Amino acid sequence: MRIVRDNGLTLVLVASSLLTIGAMLLTGWGVYNEELAQHGGPQLDLLTYALSGHFLSAIFENWESEFLQMSAYVMLTAILFQRGSAESKDPDEPAAQDEDPKQKRDAKDAPWPVRAGSLARSLYSYSLGIALAVLFVLSFLLHLRYSAEDANAEALSHGQPAVPILQHLASAQFWFESFQNWQSEFLSTAVLVVLSIFLRFRGSPESKPVAAPHSETGS
Repeated sequence: MRIVRDNGLTLVLVASSLLTIGAMLLTGWGVYNEELAQHGGPQLDLLTYALSGHFLSAIFENWESEFLQMSAYVMLTAILFQRGSAESKDPDEPAAQDEDPKQKRDAKDAPWPVRAGSLARSLYSYSLGIALAVLFVLSFLLHLRYSAEDANAEALSHGQPAVPILQHLASAQFWFESFQNWQSEFLSTAVLVVLSIFLRFRGSPESKPVAAPHSETGS
């Protein structure tokens, strides 16, 4: 089917996301109920666990780091270079990637913001980075909310008082949860940028042609 061929990458990634979220839900449910049993607490059904701070904090903790990685990557690659990397613009030909969209304002197949005018066109020019940054902020706030909820649930189970969300924001625990993911995202991106200088994967747009010299920059 043409729709599958044309959208196969998105379909596989979405399906993989749903399958792994489902697996995370089931395994997390088992782990959390085991912890509750060790403390003599009541077991949770699957739906209650899916709405719990324990599960949702873990979900948004990971989404937060992914959107941070992608937004930072999009913005940094607009201004910084790595010679030889398939993930970088060529520092000797930066203008080739940055054609003024005003030149295409009369093109019938141009996206409507390009044809609409200066404000819409300016926002659209940076819309990918803006959207990813907004998703990062939303995920960060949701991670904070459910991390605080999970921490308070654990505190109450040990007879300790709950803490306000702003106090949780200042806690080492919350920032440990964030930094342990952020560091891995920046490291994996740096590894990809550097490895794409020397290594290839034939057929991937993330790789240079197999016979391309190591000094060639961009895919």
